[in-house]
Amino acid sequence: MRKVGMQKAKRIALVAHDNMKRALMEWALFNADVLSTHTLFATGTTGNLLSEALSLPVHCFKSGPLGGDQQIGAKISEGGIDMVIFFWDPLEPHPHDVDVKALLRIAVVYNVPIACNRATADFLISSHLIQEAYERIVEDFDAVQGKRTAELRSVKG
Repeated sequence: MRKVGMQKAKRIALVAHDNMKRALMEWALFNADVLSTHTLFATGTTGNLLSEALSLPVHCFKSGPLGGDQQIGAKISEGGIDMVIFFWDPLEPHPHDVDVKALLRIAVVYNVPIACNRATADFLISSHLIQEAYERIVEDFDAVQGKRTAELRSVKG
């Protein structure tokens, strides 16, 4: 296990499927004061809409179907995202469903808080931890992988 520090100002990724963009915009506008104290990231269209609506800088990745979800996942694995707010539509099939699942999985692997609905997003954004430094505990997967490799080598003899 290792600890990964988060600064007071969090790096927050905001993502929404088409049917959920309005809900994310409403949520973000309601929480604009809190969001303004953090660094915001988003996938393509969502990021442009958020930047315009909030009058805040938003670092935009590609749109989700064009690799934006994967870019956010990569940023999580590099330690560059502290929290994800992802309003996804569970009732609508998406051509990039595999990418969505990969993003959810990578957030869990790196113990990054992720909200997939408004209620959870409300709890995250209203927590006192949003404005404090925090250390999250992450499994040391490099050590686990090294141990597995060593075990496999010993089997080969």
